Amino acid sequence: MAPPRSAYGASPPRARHQWPGETGSTVARAWNPVAFVRRRFRQWWQARLPLSDTTSLTQRNVYILPTRPGLMLGATLLVLLVGSINYQLNLGYLLTFLLAGSGVVSMHLGHATLRGLTMNLLAPDAQFAGSSATVSIVLTNDRATARHGIGLAMFDATHADRWVWADVPPLGRCTVHTAFKPGRRGLHRVPPLTAETRFPLGTFRVWTVWRPAAQVLVYPAPEPFPPPLPPGEPRAGGAGPAQVRSAGDFDGVRAYRRGDPRKLVVWKKAAKADELVSRDSEQAQRQELWLDFAQTGQLAAEHKLSRLAAWVLQAERLGLDYGLRLPGQQIEPASGEAHKRSCLEALALC
Repeated sequence: MAPPRSAYGASPPRARHQWPGETGSTVARAWNPVAFVRRRFRQWWQARLPLSDTTSLTQRNVYILPTRPGLMLGATLLVLLVGSINYQLNLGYLLTFLLAGSGVVSMHLGHATLRGLTMNLLAPDAQFAGSSATVSIVLTNDRATARHGIGLAMFDATHADRWVWADVPPLGRCTVHTAFKPGRRGLHRVPPLTAETRFPLGTFRVWTVWRPAAQVLVYPAPEPFPPPLPPGEPRAGGAGPAQVRSAGDFDGVRAYRRGDPRKLVVWKKAAKADELVSRDSEQAQRQELWLDFAQTGQLAAEHKLSRLAAWVLQAERLGLDYGLRLPGQQIEPASGEAHKRSCLEALALC
């Protein structure tokens, strides 16, 4: 029997045979030439530019193309050459070849400005979400002449004011600072950077692309107006019954008593409240402060992490010992800069 004919008089196209377990989307993906070309190009690009925090510019990774003024100069030279040939103008020949030689020399000088330069990226510090992460790049010049007009920016920079320009002294180095804003909390890789120069005439653009291997840790943004700290919990194995205070009252301080040593006075809190307060060492022996993910209320997960980040900063400002409880992770109570960073890192990677 002949196959059924469609309304247009032609036989319907035969479907490609699908192997067991192969869906239609898998077939479309396997036969999509655009996706295949993109995938191969991405693999070639990543293999050509491996991740590294230090790179030395050579002929293999420095590229050059004429700019719009350079193209206009080329068109002008062509017009001058045609006019000189047509009218047999010796001065026209002289001007044409003089400008052409200047263009060739500028191309050589521009390419040599980047060629041989060494760039070293310093790992950026951790930031809170919503803040810009500053990246420092050290440019090292190992030749006896200066390198002028070198600009650096993130690969996705679209505004001219995001470029940072610097001159590298002969046999010296300089540090350039640029910044980017991570999208959200977590561990983010530093975006690719581009360095370029149009020295000396601006007729050629010489540039390179660099993929750093450094990563920046982004903490959750602290809640602007967090509630008071949660109540203290009885210390395990403490002597006698522990007296748990109401929520928000655990601040680890009390009114100043005559004879309290100066090291117990909380000067920051006293400056804000205009009264002297001291750390309650007896309360600290009876209770311990836990910042618990389950005690943040009925909030979204990201809002809970923001509240915990605000509590960590608040407890650290008060000089309290505090612990952190997260789903599947617990950090024992302590204090200090290292403990604060550990807690904020756990919140960032939660």
